[in-house]
Amino acid sequence: MKIQAALLRNAHEPFAIQQLDLQPPQEGEVQVQIKATGVCHSDWHIVSGDTPHPMPVVLGHEGAGIVESVGKGVKGIKPGDHVALNWAPNCGHCFYCLRDRPNLCTTLVEPIWAGTMMDGTTRLSLNGQPVYHYCALACFAERAVVPQQCCIPLPHDIPFSVAALIGCAVTTGVGSVLNTAKVAPGSTVAVFGAGGVGLSIVMGAKLAGAKQIVVVDRSQSKLDVAMGFGATEGVLAGDNAVNEIIGLTEGRGADYVFEAIGIPSVQEACFHAARPGGVIVFAGLSPVGTATNIPGAALTRQEKTVMGSYYGTANPARDFPLYADLYKRGRLDLDRLITKTYDLGQINEAYADMLSGSISRGVVLF
Repeated sequence: MKIQAALLRNAHEPFAIQQLDLQPPQEGEVQVQIKATGVCHSDWHIVSGDTPHPMPVVLGHEGAGIVESVGKGVKGIKPGDHVALNWAPNCGHCFYCLRDRPNLCTTLVEPIWAGTMMDGTTRLSLNGQPVYHYCALACFAERAVVPQQCCIPLPHDIPFSVAALIGCAVTTGVGSVLNTAKVAPGSTVAVFGAGGVGLSIVMGAKLAGAKQIVVVDRSQSKLDVAMGFGATEGVLAGDNAVNEIIGLTEGRGADYVFEAIGIPSVQEACFHAARPGGVIVFAGLSPVGTATNIPGAALTRQEKTVMGSYYGTANPARDFPLYADLYKRGRLDLDRLITKTYDLGQINEAYADMLSGSISRGVVLF
């Protein structure tokens, strides 16, 4: 089958819209007609070279669409199903899966980072040569063949744009609050970054019953948007941001501080913005090879806890339908997360907008 896709041939180059060959799904695989895919910074790490990956590659890991066909042995998924795509497929039976930590499943990590399907081969090609899949999804394309574990069925009345965001930003942000940190009602929360993940953290903190939610961002317009999602105060990013948070929290610092950007210097600021005994959660993905300086003496003397949150400590089969239901009941205002929509041919424009900081979340619609 011939499909249109946004192809990245090499790091530091723009995307090129290219006709590729897509093979049909093999055993345990599903073919999905992509209807929406989010513009996420994690994909940009491949473009910038901050995260190594085999090339050429089709990026896109925040997607949703309609199941068109299934391979042999696929269970629980059928043509016509509407699905959100899970970029961290799990085996269901390893040490981590059996302890309800499927986001940490190591069984499938090797083929995913090799850019292949589970059998070590690709379903995408160009002129007979392999084209690699990012996160086993490659949904910057009209269609994708993915492992069955990546497909989470959702009700047909969930818009595809919303389902796509549930597949990454929402699960990462809301999950970091509810699953990772388990924010207590009445708490004070600070959030660094008001993009799609940061705003999802704000919504999660509101769901958890936080009494105060302080958001830090370099853009005043994005701080204004955060107030509409439940933030109680906004602080412009800068050298004085930590002191402002401390001043807004009765001189102590926040009970919980979330970092949703993936920049080591911001992570270090988060540590200092937390009160003694507080919790710091890194939900943003830092470039591979970077390091964050956490003062060991203060960590011990102030009994602060630093936590990583990978994909919101999610169990996608449980959490995707939960977040979809909360959206339907008006508890998660996911439509307003989407600042701007694009077609596939505008993918380079979409990333330019993301890098400018002018949007919260862009979505490519098909």
